[in-house]
This record gives sequence, structure tokens and C-alpha cells, in this order.
Amino acid sequence: MSDDSSARRPGARSLAEPADHLQAAAATDVRRGVVGLARRLRLERNEVGLTALELSVLGHLHRHGALTPGELAAAERVQPQSLTRTLAALEAAGLMSREPDPADGRRSLLAVTEHGQAALRTEMEQRDAWLARAMAGQLTATEIELLRLAGGLLERLADATYP
Repeated sequence: MSDDSSARRPGARSLAEPADHLQAAAATDVRRGVVGLARRLRLERNEVGLTALELSVLGHLHRHGALTPGELAAAERVQPQSLTRTLAALEAAGLMSREPDPADGRRSLLAVTEHGQAALRTEMEQRDAWLARAMAGQLTATEIELLRLAGGLLERLADATYP
């Protein structure tokens, strides 16, 4: 009888497993980690009075620049009508501006304002500070660097368009 101790360790993988099984297992592990971290980061949110969708919209405009409402809806993976109230609230609060699209006057371009950037900064700084403390207290310098590199990979995956 062979001693396959890797079968007894949670998360251990056998080298004989097919590649598709390894990819599926890796996907499960990454999803669990990302979901758990996202849940914890939501708990660390600053009470700036903005909804998760409002913060997501502002963050997207901050990262990608001015967009039409349709482009923003596509990026957020919602119907344009679903953003109507959110965009109106952000504009009324002075967190987002709406200007005519110079390429097509029938459309408008949305952009985050300085006030919106300040709200985002407040939100990000608090959660980033918590995450930095947690990483320093739980991880080695090598593990922290590995997560820094993984952050870019996770962003690439988030932007992937696979069926």
C-alpha cells in the first residue's frame, strides 16, 4: 500500500490529476479567497453614505475616465436603465459630472468630479489601511509580494470576457 500523504492534506493536489481538474480546483480556491476577502473589506467600509453600486460606478470612472452611460452600464454588467437612479444621485451629490459627448451631441459623457475622487480616496484609504495591517500581521514579506503580483492577475481576470 503506497503512502499518499498529499491525499490527506486539505487543498493538496496530486501530480497525476488532469490539468482541467487542477484548473477547476484553483478556480474554486481563488473564488473562495476573493469572496471572503471582499466580504471582509465590505465590513471595513467607511460610512460615506454611498451604496456599493455608487462606489463601483465612481471607481470605474476614476480608473477608466469619462464614459457614456451605455459604456458604463456595459462595464458594470447592468442594463442602462438600472443605473438611472444611481447616476442621478451621484450627479446631484456633485460626485459625478455629465457633459455632452463632443463626438455625438445626443449622448453624454460621465466623469468623476474632484469631490467624487475625494470620496473614493476616503473609502479606499480606510480599507487599504486595514488590509495592509492584516497582511503585515499574517503574512511574510514573500507572501505579501506574491499577493501584490496576484492583484494584477486578478484584475486581468476580472476584465476577461469569456462565455
